[in-house]
Formats: sequence, structure tokens, C-alpha cells
Amino acid sequence: MTDTPILFDRGQLARNRLRAARGGRIDFLFREAAGALADRLATVNRQFAVAVDLGGRAGSLGDGGQIETLISTDAVPDLVEGTSGLCAACDEEALPFAPESLDLVTSSLTLQWVNDLPGCLVQIRRALKPDGLFLAAMLGGGSLYELRGALMDAEMEVTGGASPRVAPFVDVREAGALLQRAGFALPVADADLITVRYPDVAALMRDLRGMGWANALAARSRVPLRRAVLRRAAALYAARHADSDGRIRASFEVVHLSGWAPHDSQQKPARPGSAQMRLADALGTREIATGAKARPRQNED
Repeated sequence: MTDTPILFDRGQLARNRLRAARGGRIDFLFREAAGALADRLATVNRQFAVAVDLGGRAGSLGDGGQIETLISTDAVPDLVEGTSGLCAACDEEALPFAPESLDLVTSSLTLQWVNDLPGCLVQIRRALKPDGLFLAAMLGGGSLYELRGALMDAEMEVTGGASPRVAPFVDVREAGALLQRAGFALPVADADLITVRYPDVAALMRDLRGMGWANALAARSRVPLRRAVLRRAAALYAARHADSDGRIRASFEVVHLSGWAPHDSQQKPARPGSAQMRLADALGTREIATGAKARPRQNED
């Protein structure tokens, strides 16, 4: 047994994504996040013999010429049909790759749906060869806060209770800490905010379904939202987040992660006490002992 809480219904998530793939999926956020990921990869002056793109979609990494063999994976095989190179069905929560078998692992807007993100990161780090690279983009905690608040407040007003409708996402600082916890060297986490404008809440929710991001929370209500709740949520959303032209704003925070499998050649922090020069000497100033009060400097002119 595992103590990891089951936040997402992975079966429902797969059904949502399959429905999106077969119904004319919405890809603009995936293209935006994957483009930023490809740009970051291009800054790394290195060739990668074997790379895996978790949750990869057609052309997600571009063609920068850095990768010899690319394996695009997804738990829903339909989503990686048409990718260049190899493709495989793969559950992000149970990676099938041998230890130290990969030179590069990437993922774009997929890892936010795993129940055990720390465990997934550990699996990725173990699958990387020493000095192998991990790059990912995932939804962050600032995503869809407008919709979350409007739906929760509307349901409370109309029914007197509320069921979770929008998933909670990882905070960028927590993401950086998780990289360290998983054993990555030189971990980096930063975030970009993408704001998308819609004519109304119905259009936003259609796009979320088209991206395969309909509600897949394990604790979700199985009863469809009442129309009165949807109408009230639309009114609250417009009152709080509409621009002067009447269009509403939706926020998508994209957290970017990077880390390296440890290797002896990597830069390491200096040992405490190993400095060859005092900071005060380097700055050309006086050293003040801890607890001592600074005295005004005398004018020597």
C-alpha cells in the first residue's frame, strides 16, 4: 500500500484526454509551453543520444538537431500518433525505463496530473544517465484561480455546499524543493503567466474540455452542475475578471523545471570556511563582528 493521497482519477483523466483527441483537440497552450521548452533546450550546448518526451505531442520539441533518438510517450496512445521518431504508451506514474538509460527527459503540461509527483521525479532522475538533463513545463498554482473562485462561490450560494471543480496545482517554490528532494543537481524552477481572453465562461470551459482538462479529481461530485450554478458562476466571473470590452481573463501559470542527474563534473557549492579571501577585503570595507554596532565612518579628507 502507499500513503500517497489519490488526488486525480487517472482513469477519468485518460477518458477526458481520449475524448479531446478524437473531438478536435485544443493545442494552443501545449504549443506555447512546448515552444518555451524547446527554446530552453536549445541553450544547452549538447547532443542527446536517447530522449523521452513524457506526454509528448506531435512536434512538441521541434527539430533542433540535438536529439538522435526521441521517444514520445503518453498514457493515451492516440495523443502521440503522428509524432516523428518512436512513440509508446506509458503511464507517467510508472515509468518503464531502466536505470541510467536516458540522456534527456522532457515533459510539457502533463506532470500536473500525477498523484505522486515526488515519486515521479525520483523515477525520472533514476532513469537518467549521470549528467542527464530533465526539462519540464507544468501548470502552477496561479492557474485558473478565477474559475476556481467563481465556481466555488456560485455553488455555495445556490446549493449551500461546494464540490472541487478545478484542480490545485503546484507552487513554483514547492516545485523547486521537489527537484532537490528527488536528488537532482543544479535544480531550477521559474514560472511564466499566460493570460487568455474569452467571450464568456462557456467558451473557457469548452477549451478546457478540448485540452482534455475536464474535471478528473477523485473527490469530484458525480452529479452535473446545476444550470443555476453555472449562470451564477458566469455572472461572478464577469463581475470580477472582465475587461472593458466584456471579455473575461483566464490565467495559466506555467512552471518550468530543470535539473541534472548528479555527476562528478558538475559545479558544486564551496565548503563552508574554504574561502581564500574575506568578504570585507573584497568589498574594501571594515568587518563588523556579529552583535556589534556599526560606528559612523570618519571623513578622512
